[in-house]
Amino acid sequence: MINLLRRNLLIYFRDKATVFFSMLSVIITFGLYILFLGDLYTSNYADSEQTRFLMDSWIMAGILGVTSVTTTLGAYGTMVVDETRFITKDFYSAPLKRRTIAAGYIISSYVIGLIMTVLAFVCAEVYIVLGGGELLPVTTAIKLFGCMLLSVLSSSALILLIVSPIRTSNAFGVASTIIGTIIGFLCGIYVPAGVLPEGIQWVIKFFPPAHAVTLYRNLMMEVPMKAVFSGAPAEYADVFRTEMGLHYKIGSYTTDLTFSLMVLIVSAIVFYGLGILILSRKKSK
Repeated sequence: MINLLRRNLLIYFRDKATVFFSMLSVIITFGLYILFLGDLYTSNYADSEQTRFLMDSWIMAGILGVTSVTTTLGAYGTMVVDETRFITKDFYSAPLKRRTIAAGYIISSYVIGLIMTVLAFVCAEVYIVLGGGELLPVTTAIKLFGCMLLSVLSSSALILLIVSPIRTSNAFGVASTIIGTIIGFLCGIYVPAGVLPEGIQWVIKFFPPAHAVTLYRNLMMEVPMKAVFSGAPAEYADVFRTEMGLHYKIGSYTTDLTFSLMVLIVSAIVFYGLGILILSRKKSK
């Protein structure tokens, strides 16, 4: 198992193109924010310094959510390549159980996703501070890391479910392109969730990575939210939270952090179960 994990990790990190393309959606999002989205989002508020801190935290929280999806997707590419090159048949002829081989791909995907998301968080904090913001308090950073563990777990499970039926590199490339294109919208980054069409909002409300972003945003935006909305009526802050995806309204119910945590936990269990089931059936054919 250890050797299999080490192999998968080395394959991912040694392939610079794989690392780059798994971060491409993040790079595009960051570039769009620097070029014009940042000014667009902050132009509606008076206190430019605190507002910049607020919106920098908002976009960086979204980037963390996207990173956990795209990097685990890139990591699972090793599994697809191994199958197309019949390397998995060599594994099956070795004294390794099939569940051990599958676990090697799953765990390596999780580890890669976690490493890349932590690196993205460090870069995000540096950017926020350089823009006039503040570092997260230690206790908040610890909470965020806990959310990160769960977020990457859920994203890895979701991607396993998507990738498990794929048999060719071409199909994997198409899936990667589609996911990389829509992930920014489904996480409410390119356009705030609250201003999207109702149908898309309903998809977002039950899309696990969007709930990971919600958790990140509530933690990273806590300090600037207090500064920006200090002295303002409570309903102003509530409208902002709804429009910017810090919570979601499902009928008369407003989601809270517990709801988002449960979405991630349940989705991880269900998606891993379904993905492993598909893999086991595919290998038995």
